[in-house]
Parts: sequence; C-alpha cells; structure tokens
Amino acid sequence: MAQEFEEYTPSEMLNKYLTANKMRKTPERFMILEEIYKTDGHFDIEWLYKHILSKGYNVSKATIYNTMEVLTASGLVIRHDFDTARASYEKNGKPHNHIVCIMCGKVAEFDDMDIPEIEDKAAAVSNYEIFSHRIYLYGLCPDCATKRIN
Repeated sequence: MAQEFEEYTPSEMLNKYLTANKMRKTPERFMILEEIYKTDGHFDIEWLYKHILSKGYNVSKATIYNTMEVLTASGLVIRHDFDTARASYEKNGKPHNHIVCIMCGKVAEFDDMDIPEIEDKAAAVSNYEIFSHRIYLYGLCPDCATKRIN
C-alpha cells in the first residue's frame, strides 16, 4: 500500500476501492476523507462529527460511522484501540509506532529504524508478504510519572 500512496491521491484511492467493491460513490464519503486528510494526529468519531458540522456540512453520525468502516477497510484510515473507551483513528501515512500513557491515555508517536529489518526477518522466516505493522508500548508519560512519585 505504501507504493500506492505515492502513485494516487487519497480521493483516487477511495474511488478505486469503491469501484472494485461495487460501492456507492457518495459526496459525503469523499468530503469526510478530505477532512480527515486535512487533519494531523489522532481523532475519534465524536471529534470528527463535531469538526464536520463546524465546517457547515450536514451529515449524520451514522454516515460518519459507515464511512469510517469503508475508509479503514480501504486502508486509507487506520483504527487504533489504545485501551480507551473510544477507538482512535488517523490518516494512513508515514509508518510510526505509539506509546500510550496508562494513567491519562496520552499518546506519543515514535519511529524505529529497526522495524524494516525485523519485518524482513519475519518475512524470510514465515514466507509472508508483510504490508504493515502496529506497535503499542504502554507506560507513564512524564507528567503522570511525576505525579506518581510525588
């Protein structure tokens, strides 16, 4: 999928996905995708719904939920379950990993240069073709670690 991201825009990729899966190409789906790709970082459905309403679009929460299912299935959006009550999402882009604070739920991102080497070794041992990975590390953020000590 990484190579596809270099060749096509997110809208073109969604169009290809919808065509291949014989799904409707609604303006709402493309608008939601566009708003997500203007957003940096993680977000949840509630935030996205309020954000879209603030832009003057009239779309139901059900439409957003249904569109998020399509966007995650297409690989354009990544769903994260950081052990919180709500799923978090982010646009698919540069691979990275996450550190989650077990007290406050704050999420930090980090890159690890060793991951491609690990993926290559795993592929060689398993004969799998590896497309992506997810790593979640759990600990205490600096603020919560300070509170715990005091």
